[in-house]
Amino acid sequence: MITVHHLNNSRSQRILWLLEELRLEYEIKEYQRDPKTSAAPVSLKAIHPLGKSPVITDGNLTIAESGAIIEYLLDSYDSENRLRPTTGQALLDYRYWLHFAEGSLMPLLVMKLVMMKMPKNPMPFFIKPIAKTLSQKIQDMFITPRLTPQIELIEKTLADNIWLTGNELTGADIQMSFPIQASSNRMDLTAFPNIARYLKQIEAIPAYQKAVERGGVFQTL
Repeated sequence: MITVHHLNNSRSQRILWLLEELRLEYEIKEYQRDPKTSAAPVSLKAIHPLGKSPVITDGNLTIAESGAIIEYLLDSYDSENRLRPTTGQALLDYRYWLHFAEGSLMPLLVMKLVMMKMPKNPMPFFIKPIAKTLSQKIQDMFITPRLTPQIELIEKTLADNIWLTGNELTGADIQMSFPIQASSNRMDLTAFPNIARYLKQIEAIPAYQKAVERGGVFQTL
């Protein structure tokens, strides 16, 4: 039996979706973030030394990191390659988006989240204006100029494809779902209709809905 060590409002939500797509039986062990710090509980370190989610256990195996988990599950349980292209440009695109999600997009989104939260943290009242100004300047001068071209690339790709690699859902779409949802919470995406369509498309999938039902309502931090 596969066990998903599931932290609320985390990347592990997409692993539940993948398991539903593969029609695999699994159980969920739930962990809750600290309501003040949003940090994962220390108990997760008993599963993996970094104490982060997602982590799955499958028999004697423990697998961490979303991309590694997706690759493991597809290698082990998707014998028909229903969720992964096997040749040509589609395979190259699949690999690109699978790694782009955490290698390019998420680091900037995490930085943006930190900067958005910084002025809201407890601090002396006379420091708050400085923190707010500094936070906005870092976003304007460093984060946004790097993040916007990435969003534009996703928008252009989805103008030409139903899914990121073509006409069929793949593991790369499942991997990309979290950062795109996070982007929609942290940026104004009204100028990107294809991304809006893509998000609605994801949310309409029965397997995705079942994953949300089992894992809890997803709210990006």
